Amino acid sequence: MRSAQGIRPLHSEPSSLLQEFLAVRAQTEALCEPLEIEDYVPQSMPDASPTKWHLAHTTWFFERFVLQAEQSGYRCFHSGYDYLFNSYYQSVGPQASRPGRGLLTRPSVAEVFRYRRHVDEQLAELLQQSPPTPALARLVQLGIHHEQQHQELLLTDLKHLLFTNPLRPAYRTRPATIGSPPFAAAPKPPQRPLTFTPFVSGVYEIGIDGTGGFCFDNETPRHRLYGSAFALADRLVSNAEYHEFILDAGYGRATLWLSDGWPLAQQWQRPLYWSEGLDAEFTLDGMQELDPHAPVCHLSYYEADAFARWAGARLPTEGEWERASCSAPILGNFLDSSRLHPRAASASSPASPFGDVWQWTASAYLPYPGFRAWSGALGEYNGKFMANQFVLRGGSCATPRSHIRASYRNFFYPQARWQFSGVRLAKEL
Repeated sequence: MRSAQGIRPLHSEPSSLLQEFLAVRAQTEALCEPLEIEDYVPQSMPDASPTKWHLAHTTWFFERFVLQAEQSGYRCFHSGYDYLFNSYYQSVGPQASRPGRGLLTRPSVAEVFRYRRHVDEQLAELLQQSPPTPALARLVQLGIHHEQQHQELLLTDLKHLLFTNPLRPAYRTRPATIGSPPFAAAPKPPQRPLTFTPFVSGVYEIGIDGTGGFCFDNETPRHRLYGSAFALADRLVSNAEYHEFILDAGYGRATLWLSDGWPLAQQWQRPLYWSEGLDAEFTLDGMQELDPHAPVCHLSYYEADAFARWAGARLPTEGEWERASCSAPILGNFLDSSRLHPRAASASSPASPFGDVWQWTASAYLPYPGFRAWSGALGEYNGKFMANQFVLRGGSCATPRSHIRASYRNFFYPQARWQFSGVRLAKEL
């Protein structure tokens, strides 16, 4: 991992913004340290991207939206990278086929790391020349949080890639820390009962006003909602509870499933990385015994919704989730812990609403009242995806802790389940 002084000798002490930039860039590369060169290029499905592409795209983002915007006469590292590593910014120009990213054997991995070093040096020099303007600081902060999003995507995409290998290789060789017995073993320690915290009806506010620390445009503006009384579960749904759903023919009862999800249910029959025997799951540490008390993970929206119906509950709305979580400290199992897998809730202390797995909500991903996308090409970052997707809240074991907040809105299509996504139940009162 590079230190702040690892690029080239700095003229003075690095600013906090420069330190944050260098730390995030180094963290991305640290995530690659366990990899073999062969792991960087393949693409296991159209929704996932190769590790090499993530490394290059996050670099392109800083080059295109910061260096080219702020440095007159800046010369791009390679003129073809606008085409290869642009993700979806139509106003910037055309892009290479997303499903074909795994076919890009060139530039080489070594060349992509040289690209990263070039952009890091140029941006470090820019931030050292004079105190950054508010506009420049906002652009760099956006690039930092964009890269943190791709740190999680790098891990989820890599996990799916390794899972497609019949050998089920581990991402790293460190010993697993799960340690709980599989379902077939006995006896099992008792699980903390699932209880529900009530919330009264009334008017409340969600979102963020955008005048404080960093936030994405889709978190704004702060606005009022009216909500009926509800109750929210004090912890996530566990593997053991989801196991009961499977044994009760949960995947075979059409009455539990939304129409679009029913054909998928008959194909799936269990969470994405569970073994056919329902006693093990694939993790970034390889195949491991299934911890019955850990949060169930890698569920689609359809599976989360079906389980909630089976349990006599429902998914919370994103407003309910934020109302219940807005005053909680940002504690939990994040990328910073290096566990990279959901952990069992403590039997003696309340669970944090953050970390372990993203939590599906019942809310469609739509603009807030009065929403305004950012200007220019960056307006494509979030707003144009506000259709046919659902909101997830809370962060996961692969989310950097400094990246998450109560107002954060993640979003995916309802069939997606390669992300670290799970369930927190709600009920009417």
